[in-house]
Amino acid sequence: MIRINLLPYREMRRAARLRHFSLMLGSVALLAVAITVLGYLALEARIYTQRMRNEYLKTEIAKLDKDIADIKKLKEQTQALLARKQVVETLQTNRSEAVHLLDQLVRRLPEGVYLKSIDQTGSTVHLQGYAQSSARVSTLMRNLDASPWLEGATLVEIKSATVQGLRANEFSLDVQLVAPDKTKNTQDTGKTG
Repeated sequence: MIRINLLPYREMRRAARLRHFSLMLGSVALLAVAITVLGYLALEARIYTQRMRNEYLKTEIAKLDKDIADIKKLKEQTQALLARKQVVETLQTNRSEAVHLLDQLVRRLPEGVYLKSIDQTGSTVHLQGYAQSSARVSTLMRNLDASPWLEGATLVEIKSATVQGLRANEFSLDVQLVAPDKTKNTQDTGKTG
């Protein structure tokens, strides 16, 4: 019988399998490392992109906050200007009140009545003076109520007094200064004109 020694063949096959296994193991390890590195790089890229977006949003929010502060400042300036405008308009409408007040007092003052002082606080005008009789004070009050610029004449006080040796009535009354209606004003100018 012939004997064949198969040991070197088996060893060579075993060595080939071991090389093949080592090669496959190295390939799988290399592939695992490559996948891990690629995954890490992909995540880092996404994180970097998100950080850039966040920075952009922060920059835009800062710009908007600055714009909002500018808008608030402009609103405050607008309110201040509107308040000034309102004051100027009020002064513009009220600047002729003193002229109308004095004009109406001269027109409505009956004979025998003399004014000693005229004080105005807001729209209230306080008149003090002398009259020859209390009936003339009543006439003055009616005349003032008939004026388009004056209303609500109220007698505060009336008392006897002696002025330059003559007997007179010293009076004090309040009346409200108002802006006339256009219809009442045209009727009044029709009566006085």
